[in-house]
This record gives sequence, C-alpha cells and structure tokens, in this order.
Amino acid sequence: MVRCGNVQKTRTSLYRLLGVLLLMSTVWDDAVAKNTNLEDAKAFLDDYNEQAMVVYYQSAQASWVYNTNITDYNQQKEIEASLVSAAFTKLVYENATLFDETNFPDDIKRQFKFIKDIGSAALEDESKIEEYNQVINTMLDIYSTSTVCRPEKPSECFTLDGDEEKNLNGLSQIMASSTDYEELKWAWEGFRDAVGVTNKPHYIRYVELANEIAEANGYPDMGAYWRANYETDDIIGDAYALYEEILPIYEQLHAYVRRRLKEHYGDEIYKRGSLPANVLGDMWGRFWGQIYDLVVPYPDKPNIDVTDEMVKQGYTAQRMFNMSDEFFSSCGLIPAPKEFWDHSMIVHPTDGRKVVCHPTAWDFSNRKDFRIKMCTEIHMDHLLTIHHEMGHIQYYLQYKDLPISFRGGANIAFHEAVGEVMTLSVGTPKHLYEIGLLDENLEDEETDINFLLKTSLDTIGTLPFSLALEQWRWDVFAGEVPQNEWMKRWWQLKEELVGVKPPVDRSEEDCDPAAMFHIVGAYSFLRYYIRTIIQFQFHKGMCDAAGHTGPLHRCDIYNSKEAGDKLAEMLQMGKSKPWPDAMEAITGQREMSAVAIKEYYAPLLEWLKKTNEENGEYIGWDSGRANAASVILLVISTFLTGFFIY
Repeated sequence: MVRCGNVQKTRTSLYRLLGVLLLMSTVWDDAVAKNTNLEDAKAFLDDYNEQAMVVYYQSAQASWVYNTNITDYNQQKEIEASLVSAAFTKLVYENATLFDETNFPDDIKRQFKFIKDIGSAALEDESKIEEYNQVINTMLDIYSTSTVCRPEKPSECFTLDGDEEKNLNGLSQIMASSTDYEELKWAWEGFRDAVGVTNKPHYIRYVELANEIAEANGYPDMGAYWRANYETDDIIGDAYALYEEILPIYEQLHAYVRRRLKEHYGDEIYKRGSLPANVLGDMWGRFWGQIYDLVVPYPDKPNIDVTDEMVKQGYTAQRMFNMSDEFFSSCGLIPAPKEFWDHSMIVHPTDGRKVVCHPTAWDFSNRKDFRIKMCTEIHMDHLLTIHHEMGHIQYYLQYKDLPISFRGGANIAFHEAVGEVMTLSVGTPKHLYEIGLLDENLEDEETDINFLLKTSLDTIGTLPFSLALEQWRWDVFAGEVPQNEWMKRWWQLKEELVGVKPPVDRSEEDCDPAAMFHIVGAYSFLRYYIRTIIQFQFHKGMCDAAGHTGPLHRCDIYNSKEAGDKLAEMLQMGKSKPWPDAMEAITGQREMSAVAIKEYYAPLLEWLKKTNEENGEYIGWDSGRANAASVILLVISTFLTGFFIY
C-alpha cells in the first residue's frame, strides 16, 4: 500500500517523466494560433494520436504489471504512470479548448468532444488524482488477497480465487460447487466481513472523489457522468422499460428455480418468497449457471455442461484459447497477434505472485499489444468466458487504426455485448458437437429446454441483479441515500427488483456492495445490463446474415464469413459514430430492443408457464415484490425531475 511519505517521490518522478511532454505544448500553441483553421486542428489531432499511444501504453503497462504482481512497489509505479497519463490528458485538453470546432466536419468535432472528456485528469489538485487511484488499488488489493478461515479449523483459510502455491483454497469454488447451506452461508458472510467491511471507509472516500471528478467534467455526480456515455436523453427510462419487458420470463424462471432449490434446501427456501443470495452459484448471485445441476429440467438427457468431457479430453488453458481464436478466424475475423500470445496471463502464476484473477481484456493503445488476464480453469463456463474476452480483443483489433479518440465501443455496453454474443453460438449443442465435446448433435424439445434453461440462468437471471446494483450506485452518487442507510437501500432494491435476500441479518456496519469487483474497481455496471439485451439483437443480425433458418436459439455462426463480415462492419466503426449508427450496421435497427431476447427464449417461457402452473407455483415474491411497480415509477420520476441533464 502506498503511504503518504511516497507522495513527494511520486511527484518528482512525475515531473521528470513529463519533461518531454511539456515541450509539446509549444508546438501545439503554434498550431492553434488560428483556432478556426481546419488544417491546424488536423495537425493537432495527428500530434495527439502519436503522443497518446506512447503515454497511454506506459500507463497500461504499469497497470498490467501491478494487476499481475500485486506489490507495494508495483502499486507505486502504477500510480506514477497514471499521474503522467492524467497530466498529459489535461495538457491535451487545455490545448484542445483553444480551438473553435463549430464549423469543423463532424468527425473532427467528435474527436474534440472525446478529448475534452478527461475523467480524473480534470481535478485541479494533483494529489487527489493520486489518492483516487490509490483508493481503487487499495480496494482491489483487499478484494483479491483477503483471507477467510474456518472458525472450527483456523489453519484452513481461503481467498476468493485460491492460491495453490500458498495452500489457499478458493471461496469461489465453494460457492460454485457446495450444496451445504450452512457452508455456503459461512463463505458468503465471511467474504463480506473480510472484504466489504474493510473496504467501506475506502469506498466512502471513493464516492467523494468520484463525484469531484464528475463535477470537474461538468456533471452533477458520477452516475450522471457514466450515463452520459449513452448519448441519449432518458437511458434510465429505457433501462426500466427493458426491465418490464423481460420481467414476465424472469418471474417464471425465479419461481421455477425457487421450487427446485426448495427440493434440495427444504425450509431454508420460502415457497412464496425471495431467494437466499448464498444458494445461487456465485459469491454475488450475479450468474446462476453453477446451480444448473440442481434445477436441470430433464436430467436424463445428455449433459450439455461439457466440463467433465473437457477434463476427460485433457483440455488445457492454451487449447481453450486456441479454440476461441479459431472460432473468430472461421468467420473471417482477425486472429490474435503474436504479442497477444507472448504477453497474456491465461493461468494463475505458479511463482507465488499475488494477482487480480478477474478476467479482463486489455488494449495497450499502440495498435499491436492486446492481452487477456485470466486464471483459467478447465470448465465450460471458463471456455465461454474466454470467447467473451476474445470478443473484446477482436473489437480492439478491428478499430486499432482509428484515431485514438475513436478506439472504443459505440457505447460501453457494445464492447460487453460483442464479447458475450459469441457465447450464444459456442454454447449451443450444435457447436459443442462440432468441436467434439458432445457425441451427437442434439436437436429435440427436451434438449432445447435444458439448453435454454441453462443459458437463461446467466442471462435472464442476471438482468435484475445488474439494474438493482446500478440503481444503488446512482442513488449513492446522487446523495439520495445517506451512508447510514446504504445497506438498507441495497437490500431493498435486491428484494424488490431481484427477489433475492441475504442469508443472514445485515446491518449498517456491513457494506456488501464493497465486496464486488466492479464496484470497488469503479466499473459502471449499466453496460452489463444493456449488453445482455443487445447481444441478442447482434446475434439475430448475424444469424440472419448467415442464412440461419429455424429457432434463433439453435443458430451457430461458426464458419460463417457472412456473419463475420456483418460483425466486422460494426466493429470497425469503434465509437466514431453515435451508437444507433453502429446498431443499424449490424441489426438494421437504431434502438435497443428486447424483441430478440424474447424470441430466443420464447420456447422456454411457454415451458416455464406450463410447468409452474402444473406445480401450483406462486409467480413473484412476497418480500417487497408487490411494490416493485411503484418503486420503478418513483425511480424514474426522481431522475426525470432532478437529473435530466444529458
């Protein structure tokens, strides 16, 4: 952890490293002497692109080193690099403001728009930029390295993902595989005591600093700043409209899962109530896929979770990544470059290093260095995650030659959707048969229901979770919820929108949100909600291009150059155009819509309705569900009256 005594050292390094950058200001000042001159503006942007690739590469490299080797020294180096990056970004911003872009072409104006959105660099106080980065790094360090020990056996300790070299087991494995209610409750609570409670004071400070950053960029709070990325007037209204569209199938899925879990856990599950958060397959109840074995509709059908077959065939992490790369190549897309294979971290290091295992894809901004960081296990879920992360890499590769300001998703949900859409093909029985993980190509009604139920646990099941999480942060950033009611609001939203409750009593001494990677890592979460909807729009667009006939859920775009061309057309746009243009390129539509996801899961919805009716299931949940509609209306009206500022 960086101490206050290191601040002067950091600043000294900063000024030394910035020396060459400060020389650039003279060049740029000359270039902006005629601030309406288009050629001067182009020269400025060309200069920025060349210098930015150098500065942002160094920042990404320092961050990579820290994330793959968590030490105090590496954290210090990451902070130094981030301060250089922030100073450079601010210098560019100051020079960009000397131009009047009013009469420039749209693409030039759009580049200036993104250059002037400078995030934490907008803070006047350099020490606060340093503190902001330090707070996030500290929370991520706590998240990745905190240990939980069994009270009856103090020598048996766990981190979230485990560490074989240090003989530490993984709490994630317990949450994914244990069916012992008390053990799941212990792991769930222990992780939150170790991580959430410890991170709470850091998260309080993070919220203060994040809001200062938002205000410095012209927004009332960080929630509003994040939402502005969508370039639309009412993204909150859009999000809740989508929630209402998927709610009927979510309620049916929730009721079915509740009955099947009650068969196993007995009185721990209330037949008309919310689901305990500890029995949903992961530490947060975000993805329910790990409980598939407990809820599979037709257990006598061949197992479409091919984890055991992967182990039997001797799969390795390298083989899984090679298969994913080949999937993209089969569609005529760009294979991963040599630098990717040379520098990625695809398994947990065996040399004793502490690392952040959460899978992430990295763009080093120099047009050739792209990497993935992941502690791969031989598991079907990890095979799908690899295809997701490789989807990000494909996006990077397709837009790498654009100006640096345009290297990004059309909006931040697009990047996630591109990653996820590939899994809709890879997880089909048809594709699993094609790559030798199923003995036969199964296309019958019962297998379809098994497949749709399995995928719905990670798609339909996660949608309300994502919305509730982001609504909580919007409330916190906006000051709508005082610190002494954070937990009350968190679980109110979870119960009312998600139908999930804590397995043990929670108090305001706790801070469950601060035990989640995306919250302490400062990732906006609306992207994951929207991506889960629009990935099905992308899927339908590519399946149509591939000439697929039959049910949408049976489409596999493997080996379809036509589908690859359709995807590439959109990816190559980066964020050079507003996202409706990118949406139109791949789907022919200009709006986010739940039509495709509803078409995909239509057979499952009918089956769930019939099955739940036959079993006399209560649809919905008693705990707060009756007021969910009024909660939605209240949320929307609050934001429309107070935060309509995009």
